[in-house]
Amino acid sequence: MDDEVVQRVFHEGGRDYFQQQPSTSSSSSILQSLPLHVSFDHGYYLLVKSIQELREKKEGLVTVGIGGPSGSGKTSLAEKVASVIGCTVISMENYRDGVDEGNDLVSIDFDTLIKNLEDLTEGNDTSILVFDDPQKRRVGYKAIKSASSGVVIVDGTYALHAKLRSLLDIRVAVVGGVHFSLLSKVRYDIGDSCSLDYLIDSIFPLFRKHIEPDLHHAQIRINNSFVSSFREAIYKVKCRSESPDEHSSSAFKGNEAQTDNFIEMYLRPPSASEEAKINDWIKVRQSGIRYYLSLGDQRIVDKNFIIRPKAEFEVGRMTLGGLLALGYTVVVSYKRASTTINNGKVSMSYETIDALSETFIVMRGTNRKTVGTEALRIGIIGPWITKSYLEMILERKGVPRLSTPPLVTSASVTGSQETTIISPKPIRVTPDFVTGLEDLSQPWTRSPTKSKMEPVVAMWQFISSDSSQPDNSVLDPSSFRDAIRLAPMPDSYDLDRGLLLAIQAIQALLENKGVPVIVGIGGPSGSGKTSLAHKMANIIGCEVVSLENYYIQVKDFKYDDFSSLDLSLLSKNIDDIRNGRRTKVPIFDLESGARSGFKELEVSEDCGVIIFEGVYALHPDIRISLDLWIAVVGGVHSHLISRVQRDKSRVGCFFAQNEITTTVFPMFQQHIEPHLVHAHLKIRNDFDPVLSPESSLFVLKSNEKVAYEDILAILDPAKFCSSVQKFIDIYIRLPGIPSNGKLTDSDCIRVRICEGRFALLIREPIREGNFIIQPKVDFDISISTVAGLLNLGYQAVAYIEASAFIYQDGKILIEVDHLQDVSGPYIQIKGVDKDAVAAAGSMLKLDGSYTTKSYLEIVLEGLPATEGTSGGIHSQQSSRLLEIVEFIQSQGCSTASESSSNRVVPPIEGIIEEMQSRIRRLEKWLAINTVLWTFLVSALVGYSLYQRRRQ
Repeated sequence: MDDEVVQRVFHEGGRDYFQQQPSTSSSSSILQSLPLHVSFDHGYYLLVKSIQELREKKEGLVTVGIGGPSGSGKTSLAEKVASVIGCTVISMENYRDGVDEGNDLVSIDFDTLIKNLEDLTEGNDTSILVFDDPQKRRVGYKAIKSASSGVVIVDGTYALHAKLRSLLDIRVAVVGGVHFSLLSKVRYDIGDSCSLDYLIDSIFPLFRKHIEPDLHHAQIRINNSFVSSFREAIYKVKCRSESPDEHSSSAFKGNEAQTDNFIEMYLRPPSASEEAKINDWIKVRQSGIRYYLSLGDQRIVDKNFIIRPKAEFEVGRMTLGGLLALGYTVVVSYKRASTTINNGKVSMSYETIDALSETFIVMRGTNRKTVGTEALRIGIIGPWITKSYLEMILERKGVPRLSTPPLVTSASVTGSQETTIISPKPIRVTPDFVTGLEDLSQPWTRSPTKSKMEPVVAMWQFISSDSSQPDNSVLDPSSFRDAIRLAPMPDSYDLDRGLLLAIQAIQALLENKGVPVIVGIGGPSGSGKTSLAHKMANIIGCEVVSLENYYIQVKDFKYDDFSSLDLSLLSKNIDDIRNGRRTKVPIFDLESGARSGFKELEVSEDCGVIIFEGVYALHPDIRISLDLWIAVVGGVHSHLISRVQRDKSRVGCFFAQNEITTTVFPMFQQHIEPHLVHAHLKIRNDFDPVLSPESSLFVLKSNEKVAYEDILAILDPAKFCSSVQKFIDIYIRLPGIPSNGKLTDSDCIRVRICEGRFALLIREPIREGNFIIQPKVDFDISISTVAGLLNLGYQAVAYIEASAFIYQDGKILIEVDHLQDVSGPYIQIKGVDKDAVAAAGSMLKLDGSYTTKSYLEIVLEGLPATEGTSGGIHSQQSSRLLEIVEFIQSQGCSTASESSSNRVVPPIEGIIEEMQSRIRRLEKWLAINTVLWTFLVSALVGYSLYQRRRQ
């Protein structure tokens, strides 16, 4: 884009870039579409893309401000973006004067921060401040080179303040996180005795006056719904310590110890009853001048392990005072002195609790097996304690009696005050509409709470097999094992909450019915059931068995055919497990499409849990033998349906979701969906493989030749493994999708045929420097799904055949690809650690040879123009592509016809959805016709008046 087309304007004190004229390029401009209201994952993706686009449009430094209230997740966003872009992050925490905890506006040294930004913008080196929390003062400076700072992110509560906005190119506001969750919790605890404004002013007294007004100047507005997650859980074991130095001297020799002192407080709600309900309490941890808050006792106890989520967030000191003023009381408070040593695998802490006058040894880590192994290696063998310090204190001293809480001001609610808290939907608005956002009845910066907040930890109940009412009598696990079952949860839950509830259900079953507990996780392909199963297995330490292993033989790529399952063997395996016997489960070879052997499996009493996962896990013939039924929907399955809807709308067609699902997933509605409604636990997986920063895979690609010996030299020989794959990639797209004359990956759906399987490759990467940052998700699909896409109008436009030699050690994966019709192999280095991938590339002496082009671009560029067809593929490749497409249609359509012959009448929801879609199309045409007729009538009336005046 030409420089003169890009203009800088000052809008609300900030810098905006826009196009005065429509671009001739078909590629859309993200900057033109701002402002946007989006989720956290979408906001991350938009911010990265916006920075990249702006770097191409202007010279010099790109400055970004990320602001929002404490606990909203703005620092996490800044760190994730920096891990991709490689930019400089300036935290406003370092610009405090030490008097306050940083929430007070007058404690921020804006002058120094502005001077630092101006230096970098003008191309000069600068020195940013460094603040030390324990010392509560500035301790020095950190030099920043202007040459290495192509992008600078300012992260802080006041990052969008008027003093800084004139220096910012992109402004981002983040709301949500613990900020919203705490408001929801307090409103649930105290009811409707006061207005929302009063609550906000009490808990976050600076928010409405000094923070919220600045957030409305943001171009990217993010609602962070994340609060806590067991996806990256912390595992720990705890026991009493007799001698503080009995283990650390030998096991952690050479590692420096870190000493911390904390004050931990538990606040009871003003409406709490006399009995101790720990999950209703709010925990506040003070460390120096910082305060950290968590809601409820969110942990899982499994055997000797205490498993906690990442559920603690920093808040301001005035938040604690506001909670006390609202009637919360500190019921338990104690000091915890901690000395911690870390050896890179786990950390070991000696923690002294003053209220107990005891010292404890605590081992922590992110891997359950590693924590247990390291504890045994060091010689820590228990006896283990699984109670929290709070529970131990309450057992020893009892629960403090309730005192009369301070009265909450019952201000009369006027018409200008909010009486309800409405969830701000992620809507798209035009720039002209921005100034009107403040006039909305409910600002998007406020809490998205429900009228009745869900409890932090839901309670599972049991019902008798012949009754639908909960049985409150005492259950005898030995006598009533077969007579009781779990009562289904009435609602559906997101993946994080669903994971917690699934673990709690297993624990309830173990407690009430004993071992073994057999779990079934069902759902459509790509919904996330396999990922959920392995996350559950990591937490409770059990085995996962895929139902794909029970296929007897797969013909014609039909991996979703229920009749291919060996139900008799599955029933025998489950019966053996139920009766405590060893059993042999089958092993299915994907490449040959047939069973290759068996492996022995035994569910020990120590574990007592086994998980079966597969699309048909909740089929009536299977679930009758299971104890816990879990249904998972969404994920990549929904992503593909949304992608088809988006493509269809781009070419002027509008399809209902039900119509797309019936065509693309013909087996889903008949054989899978009807059984999911019976699940004890229903989980919605909102994961988006394209947008989520959690699924990033860093890739370096080069066509330099590398010797096999050099690859072996950089991989860990103890964990080394290799394999060979041959694959065919087919690119399909809808005719009529706007393009700039070139076939690109983003316009196509990429399907891979490998080892007898079809897979959907989600590849909408971010290209940054030498790196390709792409999702690490491949989605297995049936041949009928590919045939369904072709039936919806998609056409195969490109085809690539290759063989890949893969070498990996668990940390780095090196892939050597030999592409047909391309001279010389390409090497790809992949990993989740960006620095490790870069180091591997340097060791292979590939620096300076990297390319970020896709294989589709490489193949198309190498084709002679004279041999190209309308799709850009030469004649030899086109004929081979036609053969593959004909095979897919013949095999896939036969599967679909078999399904449709027995298909029941579509559910009423699908019919309604289709009717609504048609109504929307009619309304659209009606609106257009109304505008046209209005214009025509106005023109006729105007012309008539004009003629009269002339006469």
